[in-house]
Amino acid sequence: MTKSGAEPDRGELGRLLQDAGSAYEASGVEALIEGVLAAPAEVGTSWHALVADRMPPALAAALEALRSAKAKTYRNGLSAEDFERLPRTARLGRLREALASQGLDGFIVPRSDEHQGEYVPPRGQRLAWLTGFTGSAGVAIVLRERAALFVDGRYTLQAAAQVDTQLFETHHLIDEPPARWVETALTPGVVLGYDPWLHPPHDVERFRAAAEKTGASLCAVSENPLDLAWSDRPAAPIAPVVPHPERFAGESAQSKRTRIGRALAEEGAAAVVLTMPESIAWLLNIRGGDVPHTPLPLSFAILRQDGSVILFIDRRKLVPGLERHLGNGVTVMPPEGFGPALGALAAQGGRVQVDPASAASWVFDGLEAAGAKIHRAADPCLLPKACKNPVEVEGTRAAHRRDGMALTRFLAWLAREAPKGGLAEIAASDRLEAIRREGEHFRDLSFPTISGAASNGAIVHYRATPETEKRLEPGSLYLLDSGAQYLDGTTDVTRTVAIGEPSPEMRDRFTRVLKGHIALALARFPKGTTGTQLDAFARRALWLKGLDYDHGTGHGVGSYLGVHEGPQRISKAPNGQALLPGMIVSNEPGYYKTGAYGIRIENLVLVQPVEDAAEREMLGFETLTLAPIDRNLIDPSLLDQEEIAWLDAYHTRVRETLTPLVDPETARWLAEATQPITTALPT
Repeated sequence: MTKSGAEPDRGELGRLLQDAGSAYEASGVEALIEGVLAAPAEVGTSWHALVADRMPPALAAALEALRSAKAKTYRNGLSAEDFERLPRTARLGRLREALASQGLDGFIVPRSDEHQGEYVPPRGQRLAWLTGFTGSAGVAIVLRERAALFVDGRYTLQAAAQVDTQLFETHHLIDEPPARWVETALTPGVVLGYDPWLHPPHDVERFRAAAEKTGASLCAVSENPLDLAWSDRPAAPIAPVVPHPERFAGESAQSKRTRIGRALAEEGAAAVVLTMPESIAWLLNIRGGDVPHTPLPLSFAILRQDGSVILFIDRRKLVPGLERHLGNGVTVMPPEGFGPALGALAAQGGRVQVDPASAASWVFDGLEAAGAKIHRAADPCLLPKACKNPVEVEGTRAAHRRDGMALTRFLAWLAREAPKGGLAEIAASDRLEAIRREGEHFRDLSFPTISGAASNGAIVHYRATPETEKRLEPGSLYLLDSGAQYLDGTTDVTRTVAIGEPSPEMRDRFTRVLKGHIALALARFPKGTTGTQLDAFARRALWLKGLDYDHGTGHGVGSYLGVHEGPQRISKAPNGQALLPGMIVSNEPGYYKTGAYGIRIENLVLVQPVEDAAEREMLGFETLTLAPIDRNLIDPSLLDQEEIAWLDAYHTRVRETLTPLVDPETARWLAEATQPITTALPT
């Protein structure tokens, strides 16, 4: 059956495939596995369904044997071991050699992939391959003699730890934007290259204007030079694409397609090009697993006025029966058909809607070259997706109850274990993940857990590793930012816990963060208000002390989709999108003292109408997250009566909702942890 006790004999594998009625031969399965290995580990054995409807145990064993054998030699170029094999200096050198061969003097390397999204598979992790920086926002510019990396305030400390500053000078993405750097770094005659698949049009326009100011030029490449330098670049991921049942989605895909098609007609557009996998997953009620922690099937689509859709996707990813779920109104085509389809769409003469904020410049270039009439407008799925329907709202409430039960069980365990000493960041986050995995409808974490003790908590998007993790020591703070993907909702919650006795300064800072959190939770605002207008609510108590935090206060959250979802957000950064009923956003002010500790308190909230509004239509927030807030970190003298009333009411709701769901030991801890703020508190 196997060769060398590991790989299955190809002839035997072929016979097993034939007996199971599979359309695959052994060579096809090997190619499929290359994509499976490039997908997140959560795929597990679910990919077997792509091989055969009927999966006899002998075939399942052979498939796993082949996958395991190939996994031993699989390299994605991104691990610490891979960087030892090919160091950063060599990678940069390879890129510069590729640039020279293409007649380029420089190249822009963004963190994004062809979909311009936050969620990028290994194949698209070009910035990480080149620099070692793994944050979710950043861009590098490589010239013949200089190279620069730009990251925002969330990642300043992370970039310093991951990037060789002898190779890359580092800059703040917002305060020192890349286009401004280009104006000072380029000289006349220099040719700066970019991959039009990896930039939206406004980025290209900014870089072109900056280059031309210096007498340099910006040049689109047909073949990415970094891809040439990355000789062992992973395959495109392959994870099963499955239906998302209407009992969770709340609306049929046909209804959504018809609804959005009507909206296109009202806009005077014949069709819209969809490049965001989140929008396509929502529209067609499908989910996948191509990227970590977010159930996205990477794909493109064209939706017409009549509600018909062409879906461009690797057909190997579709589970048996999915095309029946999609229905006659959806045509499946391979990804390489996307370009010709854009040309055909342009030739038909109608206006083609494309979102300049999310679609690649390549899409616009192709349509313009084909003579299309382009209507630049937002992705029409964004707002309907963001405004959850009643089924999705009830689903997310249920998901938060289960998630709150898991987190509360963990916090009770932490209260018992941390004082014993020896507990470290990875073991703590592993324990929480194990508890969450027991929950109904659990599918995955919604992002890598941020488990930061002491000074690691001051790194906003910290990721614990064996080399960096700290123990939870007495007198320190422990910041835990985590969430989960459930079939009925997506969660994201942060709690900061005192290990032992906190200092007066820690209590002061925590209480000021709490005051901001409560101010936002209690906010009432007229319809039409944006998150930008509310952001200061969460910062006022910190500002009064000359303090602040360098990240947004709130991001949108999907329904078993992205934990970061637009277009809504709460941030200092200007944002014209009004908050609308049904939107879910996070409420997460924080404070970070570099080298000492970090504090963040995060709940998810639902935008709801205020029923007792008088003259104007008013909106407010319903808090969805259910978990105790550490009372030992609160200085009650800094809270007013309204804030105390909110906290006591919140803790009462947490206790009454979760007590029936947890074990007796956790229930006893929860009763103590949710006592009114006026009792048993330090003064």
